[in-house]
Amino acid sequence: MIPGTTDPGTTTPDAPAHVGVLGGGRMGAGIAHAFLLAGSRVTVVERDEDAAVAASARVLDSVAASIARGTASEAEDAYRARLSSTEDRAALASCALVVEAVPEDLGLKVEALTGIETHVAPDAAIASNTSSISIDELAATLSHPARFLGMHFFNPVPASALVEIVRGAGTAPALVDAARSWVRALGKTPVVVADAPGFASSRLGVTLGLEAIRMVEEGVASPDDIDAAMTLGYKHPIGPLRLTDIVGLDVRLGIAEYLAEHLGARFEPPALLRRLVAEGHLGRKSGRGFYEWKDER
Repeated sequence: MIPGTTDPGTTTPDAPAHVGVLGGGRMGAGIAHAFLLAGSRVTVVERDEDAAVAASARVLDSVAASIARGTASEAEDAYRARLSSTEDRAALASCALVVEAVPEDLGLKVEALTGIETHVAPDAAIASNTSSISIDELAATLSHPARFLGMHFFNPVPASALVEIVRGAGTAPALVDAARSWVRALGKTPVVVADAPGFASSRLGVTLGLEAIRMVEEGVASPDDIDAAMTLGYKHPIGPLRLTDIVGLDVRLGIAEYLAEHLGARFEPPALLRRLVAEGHLGRKSGRGFYEWKDER
């Protein structure tokens, strides 16, 4: 049995006993938060000691917010006791699952994943949180692709109800089943897609977001009015431009460039998106994108 899967005699899905997260930024901290609340012991690995300390603080701040909202069932000390952070990848040796959550760059992800593989146990599962990079392309750099798949979490992870599980050509079917169980243990809904550029969610989300940016660029309507058209007219919970700000304009640009390279000119990033990123207007994390976020960073 793959570590962390549900015993056939039980009906309640279980999260893995020990989960590693490589990368403790916004997404990595959110993933760590989700597994902590599900009962896992979590180790976050960062590039150096200062970044590791900051990652722990980020996770615990998020946990404290869940406790304040009444969505966490334990005291903060219990979560703190199950969380560790370090710059030493050897700490991943006892993990049943390690999730890579470094920035959306092929070279960074290859370095992260090959590094993980040298430190984990032979039966440990490895997942990438990539939102667009081919799982098969990443798997080709690994010695054991059968234990590798995509687990695409959505930002902000604590509030998101979805995890996109991406099945590579070499991914073991049992691992896909295990991943479904882990996602359910987090209180989230899994969707399973085959490996393809942008998978399902990023491909569709970026398509809508890029067209909304083109409409702003062409003076068709304001960001507020474009977003209102989608939230009120189509019942989207959030408009495509506000969502772009939350995801990060730099992240959206990187995904669009990758999709344009693999799927063609329909994903070519608008000039406005390139200009805003070049000017440092990245959305909520920088305080400004298509909206002002000074009080919500």
